[in-house]
Order: sequence, then C-alpha cells, then structure tokens
Amino acid sequence: MNKVAAYLQGHLSGEVLVSDGAREFFSTDASILQVKPAMVIYPRTTNDVRKVARFTWQLAEKGHVMPMTARGSGTDQTGAAIGKGAVIVFPAHMNKILELDSKQKMVRVQPGLNFKSLEETLHTHGLFLPPYPASYQYSTIGGAIANNTAGEKSLKYGQMRHWVDALEVVLANGEVIQTGRLSRRDVDKKKGLPGLEGEIYRAVDGILVDNAELINNYDQSIQVSKDSVGYALAGVRKKDGSIDLTPLLVGSQGTLGIVTEAIIKAAPYTPQAALLVAAFDNLDTALEAVEAMRPLAPSALEMVDKHLLEFVAKNNSVKNYQAVVGEDAAVPEILLFIEFDDLKDGQRDKHVKKAIKLLQAIASGAVVASDPDEQQKLWGIRHSAAAVINYDQGGRASLPIIEDGIVPLTAFRNFVSDVYELFAKNHLEAAIWGHAGDANIHLQPLLDLRKTADRQKVFKIMDEYYKLVLKYGGSIAAEHNDGRLRAPYVASQVGQELADVYAQIKAAFDPHGTLNPGVKLGTSLKDVAGLLRDSYSIAHLADQLPRT
Repeated sequence: MNKVAAYLQGHLSGEVLVSDGAREFFSTDASILQVKPAMVIYPRTTNDVRKVARFTWQLAEKGHVMPMTARGSGTDQTGAAIGKGAVIVFPAHMNKILELDSKQKMVRVQPGLNFKSLEETLHTHGLFLPPYPASYQYSTIGGAIANNTAGEKSLKYGQMRHWVDALEVVLANGEVIQTGRLSRRDVDKKKGLPGLEGEIYRAVDGILVDNAELINNYDQSIQVSKDSVGYALAGVRKKDGSIDLTPLLVGSQGTLGIVTEAIIKAAPYTPQAALLVAAFDNLDTALEAVEAMRPLAPSALEMVDKHLLEFVAKNNSVKNYQAVVGEDAAVPEILLFIEFDDLKDGQRDKHVKKAIKLLQAIASGAVVASDPDEQQKLWGIRHSAAAVINYDQGGRASLPIIEDGIVPLTAFRNFVSDVYELFAKNHLEAAIWGHAGDANIHLQPLLDLRKTADRQKVFKIMDEYYKLVLKYGGSIAAEHNDGRLRAPYVASQVGQELADVYAQIKAAFDPHGTLNPGVKLGTSLKDVAGLLRDSYSIAHLADQLPRT
C-alpha cells in the first residue's frame, strides 16, 4: 500500500484498496471508456468522505492533484463513474434508508442505496419514486441524482431533479453543506461566510445575475421535455433573489460536490395500472397514436421497433410480439406500450376506453391488460431491449455511444427516418427503443472495439448522430448525461458562451480540479479516443462490493 493510501486508511473507518484487482475492476463502468484509479475507497460515513476531500484539497494546494470520483454501481454509460485518482464507492456501506415519513411522502437516504430496494420499501407505504431508470435493479440513488435520471414514467412525472428536495454535500475542500431554497436574506448570510461555501454562494449569485439573459434564452430555446446537458442553471436563482443549489447539483455527475445524503420526495403508488400494447404497420400511424395519447396523460408511452423485435427473435429465439399480433402475423413495424396509472378507477377506465377507441381506428392489433402478471409479460417485450444492450458475441458488442438523443415531438418522424438512414449508410444494424411519448430514443450500434476501423467508426457515428439531433432542435443527453463521452459536444448544443458560464460554475465549486475532472467539461475527442477500451462488456458490474 502506498503512503497516501496508508495515510487515508489510518484515518478512515471505511476501507482503502490499492490491489490490482480492485483498481482494474473499477477502471470501467458501463461506458466504452477505461481509466484505472490510484485507489478505491469504501466510505462508511459522511466524515470519511469529508476526510478524503480535505486530504485531496491539501494535496492540490501543494501542487499534487488527486481527483475524486463518486461511484454507485457503475451503470453510468458516459464514463462519469471512472477516474484516475480515488474512486469513492458508496454501495458497500452507505446504502441505507435513514428516515421515511409516509405522511409527508419524504424519504432520507444514503447515495449507495439500491434504487429497486428503495422502490420496494416505498411500495409497502403506498408510495414510489417515479423516475426509475431501466437499470434500477442494479443502480443507486446517488447515481440517479448524479445523472438526473429518468425512465418510462418520466413522461408524466419528470426527471430525478423534480423529486430531490434537499442534499447533504461534501465540497471539494471537505466542508459539508445542506442544500435547499434560501431566501435572499439567508443567501446574503451565506455570502458572508468564510471558506469555500461562502465563496460558492458569492460566485454563483454573481454568475447567475450577470448571465441571466443568456441562461433564460437557452432554457426557453430547448423544446424538449428532458435535457441533462451541462449544468441546470435556470432553476437555481429566482427573481426574488432566493437560491437553491439542489437543482444545480442534481445532474452534475460529481463535478461540483459529492452527495452523501438526499431527501427525496415520493408519489402515491397504485398497483392497479392499465396497460395497452398496440402494433402498427408504419411509423407514421404509430406517431399519430402517440400524439393522440398524450392528452390522456398516460404514465408511460414507450416503443420498440421491428428491428429490435427481429433481433430478439433471432438471438433469443423468442417471438414475444406474437402476444400482440398473433402467431401468423408479420413482425409489426412499431409496438407502443401505453400505461395509465390514475389513482381513481373511474378516471383510469375513462382514459383506457378513449385510448382503445383511438387505437381501433389506426392500429393493426392491440391488447389490453389489467392483470399484473399479464402486464409483466407484455412489459417484458419492451424490456427485451436488454437483449441488445447486453449483446456481446465474437468481439461485437452493443456500444452506448449515441443512446440518449431526444428531439421535439414534431420532429420525431423525420428524425427516426434519418437515424435509420444513418445506420444504413454506415452498414450498421439499427434497433430503436425508448420513450416515444417525449421522442427520446435509445439505440446502440454493434461494433468491435478490437478493430481499428470500428474504433474510428465510433467517432464518425457520434459526430453524425449528434449533428442530426441538434439539426432537429433536440438534446444529445436527455437522461444519461454528458460524462466524458459527450463532454466534447456540450458547446455544440449550448453554444460556447454558455459553456464558458458552466466553466465558471465549475471553477467556483472546484478551484483545484479535484472533483471528477474531465466529466461534462474539459475533455476533447482526442482525450476520449485515448480512453477507449480494448473491448466492451458489462458482465462484471455486479461483482466486487462488500455490503453491510
């Protein structure tokens, strides 16, 4: 064990690991990138995290920068859960529900808490946390906060940012702060504090005032329901001078501070949802149905395309779409999954009847399910996208490089057509799935990182795809965030002037560059190319963690 690791181990209640095995394991997340850390830390308390931050700050003041990267279960697809310094892994010990108030619909949690475990506990109280991601069985609440995650319920309920009430955060120098909406008077008090917290409030207030028009113009220009690019500045400072750092920190991917506790809001939960699955012969009629369904306020409006259904049939020998169209029917071009979770039976039934009437006119087939077991089987068709995500055969793997684009709904038809054309032009198999209700699609091209031509194609595809998203006024990162992978493209979306404002915010929180450097900002395409893995797999992500 080196001197730094030995020093930290002597001062922390958690563990510090420097073995080649641990460092190699935590050198990858679910992205295509790899960075080997100097050490791995399993903190037991906020005080452990505070001590690590204080130590790295003191090192940085002497000219030795040792970055800190907060990590949950490593399901991040953008390279934000890897770093060359200390990787601080929360699920090992800081994985608890600390407090639950079912009457107030609030829960206080640690960042390493498994998302599914939280949902199961909330369900017993008639509650749930709506923006659960597809990876919720494995992912953590801390990761969801860091990425401003979203999922199949976000059409109705929004992203993670809408559900975080307050945070406990360890700053770059080891100071611990509590976030929440502060009145102008309280903000002035914070601005008068010595130390980093005071500097942050002074800087943030000034930056937001000086750039209010720029920030507002961007916020008004982005015509999509989800956008995790850069930092969320628009909701931080209100016209009355009050400030809440919470929305800024949610989605910041550990680049402004390290979350050690969170107070989360929950929503009323009903297991009595209704699910409709409809088949369509072409994209136009499917999107006609999407537009018709949105006024009915469905809790989910998801899609899979023909290519995904054929991929599953070929590789898993499962023709699951036959549950919707029958055994003798051709593979549908599009399947839509429409869910209503209204708490009142009458309202839910009313919406279902309207939806059925609409679908009878344009769908080539449809089924309705109210039984939970039947719904689970039908949802299994949508979730069979995992067959694509986990594909790894003969070196070819499904790479998460363009998996999170979103465009305005009015542009969805032309956008999807152009995506198919892009894949055909580059001789790639196309399979699309995702959130049709807000025009946020997922797709992962099959490429072999062992081959030079495919490694080069990664950047060609990214460049062409992101230009396509921006051509239609969309966002390159709806719910998976920027990380290292998309950091080079942030300015392309928001403009250099606003990207410079993000850099000012980053500098205020992290003057020595110890908080996950290279994530969201400060990474070039050349840097990304230098971090590419030799091959891609996510099979190992469930290993390595002691849990207490």
